[in-house]
Amino acid sequence: MLQTVWVSSPGSWALEESDCHRQGKKRSWKCRFFRTIIQHPCRRDAPKRSRKARMLRKIQICLCFCFVSGILYEISLLSSCVFSYLPMAQHYLTPEQVLNLGKSIIFLETTERLEPPPLVSCSVESAARIYQDRPVILFMRGLTNETALDLNTSYAAFSLLSSMKNVFIFPLQMETVFQETPLLQWYNQVVPEQEKNWVHVSSDASRLALIWKYGGIYMDTDVISIRPIPQESFLAAQKSRFSSNGIFGFPARHKFVWDCMENFVLKYNGNIWGNQGPFLMTRMLKTLCNLTDFQGTEDHSCQNISFLNPQRFYPIPYPAWSRYYQVWDKSPNFNHSYALHLWNFMNRNRKVVVAGSNTLAEKLYKTYCPTTYEDLIQNAKHRDLPGPEDVE
Repeated sequence: MLQTVWVSSPGSWALEESDCHRQGKKRSWKCRFFRTIIQHPCRRDAPKRSRKARMLRKIQICLCFCFVSGILYEISLLSSCVFSYLPMAQHYLTPEQVLNLGKSIIFLETTERLEPPPLVSCSVESAARIYQDRPVILFMRGLTNETALDLNTSYAAFSLLSSMKNVFIFPLQMETVFQETPLLQWYNQVVPEQEKNWVHVSSDASRLALIWKYGGIYMDTDVISIRPIPQESFLAAQKSRFSSNGIFGFPARHKFVWDCMENFVLKYNGNIWGNQGPFLMTRMLKTLCNLTDFQGTEDHSCQNISFLNPQRFYPIPYPAWSRYYQVWDKSPNFNHSYALHLWNFMNRNRKVVVAGSNTLAEKLYKTYCPTTYEDLIQNAKHRDLPGPEDVE
């Protein structure tokens, strides 16, 4: 069982009502059923009851109904199959319970930092807005029992993200995540301090294990969502014949993900950047099908796995990553994209979004993560305010 130490504010996330309770016909049938019980509590041939007895009978029926509703409410805390928009006691939920709700959007932070920078905040917020009916989970390596108690006051970004009804923030406990996967043996043998690319390698492994166990979509923390991804089993082409692992999605227990974990261990080389990430995904996809070039904006398919066109997530390729932080004469519409990867790994000079700069990245923040953008503006104003030492 994964351990819960940080979740959003209690009662803020609502479970969606499933299709089995959305249809008006079934709701009206239930209404008629209960109305019939109340109006006709006994058979026609039963003797007439006094008004007091009939009233008592109605009260008993109401109490029974409330009791049954209470039981269904408890069930709804762990399932999305009962009522719509019920307040959820999130502080009682474990990561496993949230993940078991299905179709989660998963982000990972494998550094020890506890304050998510604006780009991470924007990525999580944009996903929460685009996928409002799905849990959006940020796993953080640096989060522990000791640091989780007062995050609301210590770290502004946590308050920002936890205010969103479907965002959850949990600790990343790798040994627990790797249980029942081929990665556990590797994790028990590897020495992180001796690994050249441990932050990236540990993230590559964790995303595979989480998606294999629970299903859903994994996204890097520099991916801004702009519209829902319709495919359930997919890999993202970074370019023709080459797969990224910065965003992918599969149902739980998918064989391709299991095979990737086995290959991760079999051909492990932590000294080569990407060997356990995009190169792994690419070589495993090539074992299934013959990859060909993309001619337009079409997607490819390989044994029920969609290999999505580079335009879906990488309309600006990594050699041109800095264009996100430039002013465009005419901003692109990204009509063929589901999300945008901002290539933070390439951002060695640490370019950031500056309020009023009119860059493409600023426009994306305004549109897809407005709360993060407002926080960015407020922080800039606070920095510009004169301190006591500046006042004469």
